Amino acid sequence: MRRRALDDDLRAVAAEAPEREAIVAGERRVAYAELDRAVDAFAAALQAHGIERGERVALVLPNGVEAAIAIYGVLRAGAAFSPLNPTIKADKLGYVLSNCDAAAVVCDGALTQLVADARAHAPSVRHVVATGEQREGLLSFDQLAGGDGRPAPGALEVDLASIIYTSGSTGDPKGVTLTHRNMTFACGSLSEYLELTPEDRILCVVPLSFDYGLYQLLMSVHAGATLVLERGFTFPGRVVELLESERITGLPGVPTVFQVLVSLRGLAERELPCLRYLTNTAAALPVETIGEIRRTFPRARLYSMYGLTECKRVSYLPPGQLDVRPGSVGIAIPGTEVWIEDDAGRVAAAGEVGELMVRGAHVMQGYWNDPDTTAKRLKPGRWPWERVLATGDLFRADDEGYLYFVGRTDDIIKSRGEKVAPREVEDALHRAPGVHAAAVVGVDDQLLGTAIHAFVVAKDGAELEPAALRRHCAMQLEDYKVPQRIVVRETLPQTPNGKVDRLALARESAAAAGADG
Repeated sequence: MRRRALDDDLRAVAAEAPEREAIVAGERRVAYAELDRAVDAFAAALQAHGIERGERVALVLPNGVEAAIAIYGVLRAGAAFSPLNPTIKADKLGYVLSNCDAAAVVCDGALTQLVADARAHAPSVRHVVATGEQREGLLSFDQLAGGDGRPAPGALEVDLASIIYTSGSTGDPKGVTLTHRNMTFACGSLSEYLELTPEDRILCVVPLSFDYGLYQLLMSVHAGATLVLERGFTFPGRVVELLESERITGLPGVPTVFQVLVSLRGLAERELPCLRYLTNTAAALPVETIGEIRRTFPRARLYSMYGLTECKRVSYLPPGQLDVRPGSVGIAIPGTEVWIEDDAGRVAAAGEVGELMVRGAHVMQGYWNDPDTTAKRLKPGRWPWERVLATGDLFRADDEGYLYFVGRTDDIIKSRGEKVAPREVEDALHRAPGVHAAAVVGVDDQLLGTAIHAFVVAKDGAELEPAALRRHCAMQLEDYKVPQRIVVRETLPQTPNGKVDRLALARESAAAAGADG
């Protein structure tokens, strides 16, 4: 059968290799045939309760078998899923449910009160499905997934598959709309350059509600591989144990995950013979951290990558290029095109900074119910019907077309009338002895326009002095790029997706500046 929708991948693998492990989560091990049966039952139950083709279903679930069943079950029912982090607050959940006119919510049993509070602002929600014990007025996840129904035919490849809400660090989150075709193309392209096979066993510690985590599930099923799910990265020792005991071949991470792992004593001495690749996205890895990762995992290939929710992935750096171009995020993923445009809309010359543009079947359809913002990000393409993505990110390319991230257009700090990319200042701080992590933000300043504030975390046993770090920066950067204030912290705050929470740092800096004034 030609695979026309995301859930067709699951049906095909279940037919070809029914006993192969699909999901490992804690003590649970689920084979492909078992997963496919549960997805069938869940989809049929959703249809029986009136969920119609194209309707939206919000998922508020931690990493686990239930999340995998819900994702594929919603798809197979012909509906579209919207994955949300279980740490979401009621007001934001209420906004999302109302914004996408969600017909149902599937949630962890511990979150039923949260959903009840949010549901008060979302009259479109007709059903709530909860895991765990049966609750009055709610549908039981176990009963829906434990039946023996078979759903009516679901979606086509052109139908809506998912609305993924961006983090919304400022203002309300935006819903990125993706069709089955968008997502199946992305799965195929990513699987191609990672060379995924049915023998792969991928360890996922990032949330499935984060598109990076979500695609670990989708790619695993696409390749017929095994996904080992952890609910988070709270216990790094547990992750190391799983790398060994589950014979993990692939480990996707974000900088905060890798920075913790490389700091673990003795990890570099472990063999880990099965681990063949590591991937990083969400934020760029400092060059120094790349070196530490390669020393800690000498057998594994490291892929530095760049992407954004609006098209999933843009580029990857072939591991063989790490020594040649350690600061690059690589070339376009297979089957796509990228280029850099200057302020006049012309293709920029090598070395010139401009906005990165993306063309391919993975580019989103737009933002849900937001035509004005959609028009700003989707620009006319080569053909009358085509739209290309204006990423809003500043890049430069070398003579061979390899990409280098400079900064986000909305993150650029204008200090003393000059433009400063936080990434450049952070890279300078990472080169200072004893610095484990660094983050730079801009804070309103009456004299400078915007003042540059930096936050750093020390390596174990190191002592950092803000004055010495400023002198270090002054030796490497133009004077207007040197941070006016440097704060040494034990840790950097994180968003639920494992990114540095720059908004929290900016608020902290603004409060401190106000107190000083």
